[in-house]
Amino acid sequence: MELVDAPMIVRREFIRLLGGIAAAALPLPAFAQQGTIPVIGYLGAESPALFASRLKAFHAGLATLGFVEGRNLAIEYRWAEGDNDRLPALASELVRGNVAVLATPGSLAAALAAKRATATIPVVFETGADPVATGLVAGMRQPDGNVTGVTSLNAAVGGKRLELLHELFPGARSFALLVNPSNPRNAEATVADLQVAAKTLNRELHVLNASMESELESAFAGLAKLQAGGLVIANETFFANRSEQLAALARRYTVPAVHQAREFAVAGGLMSYGGSVAESHGQAGIYAGRILKGEKPGDLPVVQVTKVEMVVNMKAAKALGITVPLAMLGRADEVIE
Repeated sequence: MELVDAPMIVRREFIRLLGGIAAAALPLPAFAQQGTIPVIGYLGAESPALFASRLKAFHAGLATLGFVEGRNLAIEYRWAEGDNDRLPALASELVRGNVAVLATPGSLAAALAAKRATATIPVVFETGADPVATGLVAGMRQPDGNVTGVTSLNAAVGGKRLELLHELFPGARSFALLVNPSNPRNAEATVADLQVAAKTLNRELHVLNASMESELESAFAGLAKLQAGGLVIANETFFANRSEQLAALARRYTVPAVHQAREFAVAGGLMSYGGSVAESHGQAGIYAGRILKGEKPGDLPVVQVTKVEMVVNMKAAKALGITVPLAMLGRADEVIE
């Protein structure tokens, strides 16, 4: 993906089209005296096209509180285009713009950049990582400070993804894990969690790294030499927004792989297992709206999404020569024939 020299400001008309939200405008008591509408600063780790489903859910959450962009709400967008190194500068730019809320749905790196950029402007995150362990908040029930948000369980169920591969390949002596080293907090936590899971299963875990698109194919190509039974793709924004590319590589190199995103299985990957994007990003929008109405982020407990979805692609299984147990199919939320 090409990087741009200046922050990308997405046209509001385009974002409204992505959101597809139609709701009546409601008065904004908190901003009525100033005669202005509130502004949300949206810090995205990737691009608006890759974040389309997340943006739609975020707008839907805002709409439940009566906030509709272009009517009674403005949103300033900044996109890092896949380069986490750009996030601190983009976060600082939004802070200098005196936004009412800084939203960072879908990226731990973006959330951490926002937290470092301001101690006063409310920050609403959505992440699959543990927000306490990663330093985003002091506690789940009482986050304190200016930061709160949603955790989607995607990191917490990493071990379960490994168990699913083991269920399919009980005779495999090792499995592989793909992480993004440019997001070290997330990568280190994921490796630690899956090493525990692998030890419990008495299996070896090979760790592969990829932080650029050019490194993805090398990671898949190297799997054959490892003789791993399958690949767990880490919960990571860089991977989540490249589900179709990852599915294509899994098909090309005949790799049984499990990923967090449903899009991965739909695109031809073997399996996905992860939290509901619609639920987690919608809740982030709800929290942003509640803060705009006057609630304090420190008083809003971090929400943990409870809905986890498993999708199995039977076409992919057949191409890989895999017989999926009926018990697993019975547990799946969706089976792609």
